[in-house]
Amino acid sequence: MTNPEKNTSIPVSLTRFAWISIAAAVITIALKLNAYWLTNSVGLLSDALESFVNLLTAIVALVALQISVRPPDDDFTFGYSKVEFFSSGFEGAMILIAAGSIAFAAVERLLHPQPIEKIGLGLLISGSASLVNLVVSLMLARVGKRYDSITLQADARHLMADVITTGGVIVGVGLVSVTRVVVLDPIVAILVAINILFTGVRLLQQSYRGLMDMSLPEPELEKIQGILKTYEAQGIKFHAIRSRSAAARKFLSMHILVPGAWSVHQGHKIAEEIENHIRQEFSQIAIVTHVEPIEDPTSFEDSRLENE
Repeated sequence: MTNPEKNTSIPVSLTRFAWISIAAAVITIALKLNAYWLTNSVGLLSDALESFVNLLTAIVALVALQISVRPPDDDFTFGYSKVEFFSSGFEGAMILIAAGSIAFAAVERLLHPQPIEKIGLGLLISGSASLVNLVVSLMLARVGKRYDSITLQADARHLMADVITTGGVIVGVGLVSVTRVVVLDPIVAILVAINILFTGVRLLQQSYRGLMDMSLPEPELEKIQGILKTYEAQGIKFHAIRSRSAAARKFLSMHILVPGAWSVHQGHKIAEEIENHIRQEFSQIAIVTHVEPIEDPTSFEDSRLENE
């Protein structure tokens, strides 16, 4: 039997956090470009380039969140929440492009070193931009985890990577100021490119796993198994338990084996009870159950995946 999902749509109010991310990106771009123009540091330029990526991905995140809240329709009967994985994948791809651009600029400066000017003021401005990103990143991470929003969590990780990047740039440019070894500036920029490269790869992996309908995380499956075990004492068994996630939405199907002497009403009642028990732990989950007689050998023939 099939039951409707409970609270399956991502709250529309989440889009305001995407707007906050966009505003933060605009502010940090202005600050970091100013820091670059003051200092002529390729390290600070690489930091500014990453902020342009932040702006683009924040816009894509806004669009994804707006689409994801659409209710199911005839074309997309399971809803639109999986669009968040496309947003996460796009963000990962843009980060890789940014890493390549930064590396290119850094190698050029490594071959043709140039002096850095007004380092103190430039680092102060860059540090202010990093503080903005830190505050927004922590906020997005908290909200994204609370509502299982892949888009906001990806944006939060990207911004936190930006914070770490800026910290490394500040340290590197500071070393240039102390040692007067200008070659340290492009070296820091190359390290920045490598750092954000790993961030991009992780986001692409997350997107791939979601688009391939990977099952729910192991801790969540263990919680579901724990719930089902409480019913086994009543002579009930379960098989063909399958799950997948589409960003905030979760999907679970299973076969429930009950005594054949039970009435249809009894089987329906226990299935409803089990489904409601699971929904108490997972608010955004769609559950499909199939009741079968435990004495019938054919009930176990479909216990494995179809292609096994």
